[in-house]
Amino acid sequence: MDANADEVTVAVAANFAGPLAKIGEGFTAATGHTLRVSSGATGKFYSQIVSGAPFEVLIAADDETPRRLIAEGYGLAGSQFTYAIGKLVLWSAQPRYVDDQGAVLASGTYAHLAIANPKLAPYGRAGAEVLKARGLSETVAPKLVTAESIAQAYQFVATGNAELGFVALSQVAVPGKPVTGSYWLVPPSLHGEIRQDAVLLKTGESNPAAAALLGYLKSPATRTLIQSYGYGP
Repeated sequence: MDANADEVTVAVAANFAGPLAKIGEGFTAATGHTLRVSSGATGKFYSQIVSGAPFEVLIAADDETPRRLIAEGYGLAGSQFTYAIGKLVLWSAQPRYVDDQGAVLASGTYAHLAIANPKLAPYGRAGAEVLKARGLSETVAPKLVTAESIAQAYQFVATGNAELGFVALSQVAVPGKPVTGSYWLVPPSLHGEIRQDAVLLKTGESNPAAAALLGYLKSPATRTLIQSYGYGP
């Protein structure tokens, strides 16, 4: 281990936890710095940061939370940038259950639809917008199973507690692994753009590893890796 290596404490949106684990391996190999990662819902991290949680970098699932943290004095002005555009899918662990038009949503053949809390998770908000766009908000309301984060929404579907769920493409289309079940890639026109931004927090201002991580996220090799997980550039 390099004597000048530091640890950086990172809060990462649940949809990006898998890609960040892979990115972290390359980052540590290249710099010697290590990551201490917590994953969860972006809205929950906002509350924790404002309450004094010692995170140094936030890798969010939206662009609004980093902007708000900068405006309120918790994030460093000029450090925010978009690292990925998220893609939403309607997923089932059952093969051939979800059709390529998402017609299954209106079919009524399912008992439960998992969704991350729209108040805390940007992917949950996008899922709610899809239901509204399709005119299904009221019909589907009794079937909704609200998860704390998109990772939990994925678990509900993976374990069969919900037949369907709105999750991130990055969770079901992992590079080098076969896709389990079936999914519909939701057209971006049905929900607001999921612009995912990262920001350096005031707590990490004097930690070289924090700045190094944000620099590494912008590197061409990392951008290619992020896209391989199904994110838009």
